[in-house]
Amino acid sequence: MVRKLVIILLFFIVLGKEALLAVAEPTTIPELMKKIEQLQEMTTDVMARVDLTQTKTGQGTKKIEMLYYRRDSDDSFMIVMIAPEIDKGNGYLRVGDNFWMYRRNTRTFQHINRDENIGGSDANADDFEKRKLTELYAPSKDASGNEIISTEKLGAVSVFRFEIVAKVNDVDYPKKIYWVMQDKGLPLKEQSFSASGTLMQTAYYINYTIVEKRYVAVKQLFIDEFEKGNKTLVEISGISTKKLDDSLFTKAYLENISK
Repeated sequence: MVRKLVIILLFFIVLGKEALLAVAEPTTIPELMKKIEQLQEMTTDVMARVDLTQTKTGQGTKKIEMLYYRRDSDDSFMIVMIAPEIDKGNGYLRVGDNFWMYRRNTRTFQHINRDENIGGSDANADDFEKRKLTELYAPSKDASGNEIISTEKLGAVSVFRFEIVAKVNDVDYPKKIYWVMQDKGLPLKEQSFSASGTLMQTAYYINYTIVEKRYVAVKQLFIDEFEKGNKTLVEISGISTKKLDDSLFTKAYLENISK
């Protein structure tokens, strides 16, 4: 299942002096978690096109395309579906605690819950919200009380491998393992586990690009380890960080743009 699309969409980090420095050794898991938070932190409005290619066993492949708009001042967002044809013109709008789904064929808005699926994909509204990694997880420790962290190679890349466990109940996965680049702190691989220790999902951050002095993860692959054969490829394009007009985040605008 594709989780936390805020990570999928918006791995941003300003390329200043701090970003260009290597992550010094020795390091700690909390330091690496804070580095990842910096990569997720958004300080501008954002617009982007998101293409999801979902493959499910027995169902074949489905392509889902959407436009995503986010306002930084209050973390509001709007999604407009552009494919498949049956969903074209449908949309979603979240402002404050209100989350609406718009259906073009009936020209109606419906107030829905945060766990509603977006456009028939595995994503929901909660996936577009910002939550800090350090608020949700803590370092895993071995029997001696030492953090479970090591240095190794992921292909030809030097990485830190570390484990974290949830410290709150409302998370998708109670345990995660990250592989992050030693020089930049960018995640390359992430594994997610159930409470029983079953591997549920493996994520690969395949390609990063730079948009207006920011790193952006523009291609990612999510493999369902529980239901074998299911996977989702996520591709991000047309990214803009220009300020968006407040009129975008209204029912009237969503209805008009969906015509």
